[in-house]
Amino acid sequence: MMRVGSRYLLPFALALFICPASVPAQEQEVTDTPAAETVVAGLSQETIGINANFDGSAIMIYGAVKRIAPIPDSQLGVIVTLEGPSAPVMIRKKSRQMGIWINTESVGIAAVPSYYAVASSAPLSEILTEREDQQERISPKFALRAFSGPLEVEDARPFTEALLRIREAEGQFSIVDSGVQVQQDTLFRVDFDLPANLTEGDYKARVFLLRNGEVIDRHRAAIYVRKVGLERWLYSASREQPWLYGLMALVLAAFSGWLASQVFRLIRN
Repeated sequence: MMRVGSRYLLPFALALFICPASVPAQEQEVTDTPAAETVVAGLSQETIGINANFDGSAIMIYGAVKRIAPIPDSQLGVIVTLEGPSAPVMIRKKSRQMGIWINTESVGIAAVPSYYAVASSAPLSEILTEREDQQERISPKFALRAFSGPLEVEDARPFTEALLRIREAEGQFSIVDSGVQVQQDTLFRVDFDLPANLTEGDYKARVFLLRNGEVIDRHRAAIYVRKVGLERWLYSASREQPWLYGLMALVLAAFSGWLASQVFRLIRN
């Protein structure tokens, strides 16, 4: 889920990015021709800590368009995506066989983001071509990676569509048209509201700059989501020292049982 803030970016904070660049003629002869428009962006925070009281967080992604030429007459498009760590997913279809619901067909996907959100300055169909969408893997349907193993069904689309519907209903996948604020075809910002059930790992933010449906520049940034405090210690122990974690679980269970017996004894007396 995402929300669009009502405050505008301070122009002077990004003045460095929007000033035209000055390049000597001698350098232009021996270097590649610079792009007419490039995007620069930043994050409100690069690290998110998860503890027992974590109930979600917010990330603001902001930036500007750096130019060496006048603003073109065509429509400017800005798309921002935020992607969580991926994991394999098996999609199963249940069918009723002799009065019992059982799994009859399945499709495996090699990598599915745990979280995927898209915000754009206008509806995607107006600023992004299908070819660019597929090439850059912008829409959630293209964020799903290749199938794992050979397909055993004639048509896999119903399986992937069902997965997208489930993830959207759970708030893990979302598309918000006009979710990116753009001021004077130069400054932009978007706010992502992250859910409380974030998966720990490395998140990837991408910013796309578009003209006439084509991507003319892109920017990437990383966001690190980590458990902190006691939760971090327990998480690390369960994977790095499983014997210690198991011993602690046994001790805690024994202590809980003893404490419960003492409480019941006091109640009976």
